[in-house]
Amino acid sequence: MSVYNALIDDAGLFPPTSLHMDEALERNRRDLERGNPVLTHRFLCPASRLDRLRGMAYRPRRIGLIADTTRLPSFDDLPVDFVEALLPPDSTVEALAGTLGLPSDVRLFVEVEPRRTGIDVPAGVGLKVRCGGSSAEAFPAVEHLAGFIRHCVEHGIPFKATAGLHHAVRHFDPSLGVDRHGFLNLVLAVCEAVEGRDPAPVLRTTDVGHLVRLAQAVPEGTARRARTLLVSYGSCSTSTPLEDLHTLGLIKEKV
Repeated sequence: MSVYNALIDDAGLFPPTSLHMDEALERNRRDLERGNPVLTHRFLCPASRLDRLRGMAYRPRRIGLIADTTRLPSFDDLPVDFVEALLPPDSTVEALAGTLGLPSDVRLFVEVEPRRTGIDVPAGVGLKVRCGGSSAEAFPAVEHLAGFIRHCVEHGIPFKATAGLHHAVRHFDPSLGVDRHGFLNLVLAVCEAVEGRDPAPVLRTTDVGHLVRLAQAVPEGTARRARTLLVSYGSCSTSTPLEDLHTLGLIKEKV
């Protein structure tokens, strides 16, 4: 398998792209027609905007529901396969899963602070990590993100990532005064952890050539295990990641 297959969820409704619903759905439709294997075509939608989605003529093939309301609305009529919810400070993952009571065919991913370790996760539930945001403080330190990855790998916990992963390779953002994590760095860091190495150096590097060489040398078994754990990540752009991977020579087609 390619380590990039079904890697990118469609987060077009979210900042900084923040497309209108009709624009986001039209982009999702075009992406589905083009069929690039790097995209999951899963449309990430806040629970608060589900009624608006229902009113549109086009329905995505897959929907990831982002729990931004106190109670989830009914979604039995929609192809929801993931629900992503923030862990309240006074709750546990198990308690949140019990409160939501999702159908067995809908997978829950619980967002936690990456610096938190020792989190108990019941079978069938995954974690979610935020890799950035609109301020420098929203970007987790390499050590914290590395610790999160190690915990998930050591305990076999699947996880998703969100926010901040705008480009393949780690780079400095002068507008925020912070280094942005790269999605290629993240994928390869999981591969490193799967093979028993510290993921921090790969998360930290900005050496494009080094990352490309690592990517080209990932063994098949490592790729499969890594992608069982790193399920996908949400990107507000579905074209920029493909362009980056194409430019680096890691995929043949960008669209």
